[in-house]
Amino acid sequence: MDHYSRIQLAIEHLEQHLQEPFNIREASAAASFSAFHFQRLFLAITGFTVLEYVRRRRLTEAAATLRNTAQGVLEIALSYGYQSQEAFTRAFDAHFGITPARYRKQEHLTEKQMQQTIDFNEYRSKLGTDFHMNPPRLVTLDPIRIIGYEYQTNLNNEQHYAEIPGFYHDFGSQQKFMNIPERIRPDMAYGVAAHFQEDGAFSFVVGEESSGSSDSLEPGYTCLEIPGGLYAEFTTEGSEQDVRKMLYGSWLPASKYERREGPDFEVTDVWKSTPERLDMKIYIPLK
Repeated sequence: MDHYSRIQLAIEHLEQHLQEPFNIREASAAASFSAFHFQRLFLAITGFTVLEYVRRRRLTEAAATLRNTAQGVLEIALSYGYQSQEAFTRAFDAHFGITPARYRKQEHLTEKQMQQTIDFNEYRSKLGTDFHMNPPRLVTLDPIRIIGYEYQTNLNNEQHYAEIPGFYHDFGSQQKFMNIPERIRPDMAYGVAAHFQEDGAFSFVVGEESSGSSDSLEPGYTCLEIPGGLYAEFTTEGSEQDVRKMLYGSWLPASKYERREGPDFEVTDVWKSTPERLDMKIYIPLK
């Protein structure tokens, strides 16, 4: 079963549990993905998060219930996960631009405002027109030992895309690389995504290869090993954000490969890079 079909199983699970507390672990398990990887794929393919999709679907179904039944607003609010009528009214008005009471009486919503159930087969059919990426080089790597500074970020609201460039800037401008013992390749900066959490949070470690001891690192620094094995190596052309969106949103779902456990990472040749153009390669672990 391919990525799109598996994600559709998760969508079906979410649809069956719209009136229950949101559980990302159960939804991702329906697709046989880890919670973090499911959220990353979903965001890359659709452009919005799983939680945002569930929020939109609940409001859409709540709107239909308002229009088609005599249930009270409070009853509807509670059934779709809101703690009070006031919280539901604020969310409804923010999304649709109208209060639930006014909508029930007279107004109509446009089809564009409603979030219909996603069919991931439609995304698969768009792949031929949306997919513009040079194929990766498949490489087998030995384990790589990295020491670097650990920053915290999150997939939600595409926070990571906004923050990661700042992590590199902080690492360089504050000369944090000087605290790395026994640097092996000072011309190569590594960015490693690791320590994935179910809520979309993860660590981004900016560092370098090192043969030094990790026993007495400065606060904020960490040591990690990038596992050896098969990787897809992508050369960036354009922004890293665009590459990652196409990588997870198009290339990986269309490929015959699965992403195996472990961090993905990027390597920047510092001396060959400029602010306008980074000489960067991105590596994704495969099986």
